[in-house]
Amino acid sequence: MMQRVWSLTAYFTKSLFFSLTGLILLILTLVYWVLFFPPGQGTPDVENYVILIGAFGAAATFLAALSLSGRAARLENYPLLVRLPSRIEYLAAVILSALILGVGLQLLVAGLALIRGPAMAGHWLMLPPLWLSINILAAVLALHASDLVTAGWSRVIVFGLLAVLLILKGVTTSPDAWLVERLYDLSGVLLEINLVALSNVVDTLSIWLSGPTLSALSQGAAVIFWPFQAMSDAVFAGGFTPSQALAPAVLLLYGSILFLIAATLFAGKDLDFTE
Repeated sequence: MMQRVWSLTAYFTKSLFFSLTGLILLILTLVYWVLFFPPGQGTPDVENYVILIGAFGAAATFLAALSLSGRAARLENYPLLVRLPSRIEYLAAVILSALILGVGLQLLVAGLALIRGPAMAGHWLMLPPLWLSINILAAVLALHASDLVTAGWSRVIVFGLLAVLLILKGVTTSPDAWLVERLYDLSGVLLEINLVALSNVVDTLSIWLSGPTLSALSQGAAVIFWPFQAMSDAVFAGGFTPSQALAPAVLLLYGSILFLIAATLFAGKDLDFTE
């Protein structure tokens, strides 16, 4: 199985790297380096180096995975897919190709940024778990954003749920009161235009949120996004605490769950290849 996966990985990586899209990604990589790490100015801040390059790696991996998903859905690749014992091998090859290209571009920026860059002694060991865990999660999210994996409303459900969790995470006591007041006003407007049933639903929701419910939901969303906060704190502290060291593993767990969902969707959908 692994031989088939690595063969497909090499094929996808080569097809994207030597294409116009690969050239554009390379140009964007150099532009990012010039904008955020000017060689004449230098980068004295280690935290700035780690976070900016980590963000670029996630973005590059996401874009590479999107492009590879589009290429994998081309009609010319149909003979490759139907000869595989499992469709999961096809998805695994797309993920590995995206990681190879994304990490390669990330390392290119990381190397160029060391020109008059920060002193990284003592920080090298924390970079692989930080960068790789985020890149893997970005690659899997790109699968869910692509037409290759999407089945029905799956894309809307996944990213809509992420958006809701992000909103809940940012809710504090003040926005809590603001949200309840806006819902109460909306209920009055709906009642004025004779939408009584909908007005009652909105009014019930405002009463429900006026209690401790919204605060509990906010705390739950904060727990889900804890790995990102933990890794950010570790970067600024210069090292991981025992609890923060679990954050990259939790991100890998998120990526594994999302990959299983993507593989289930891909295995059961009717494929529509593009010419």
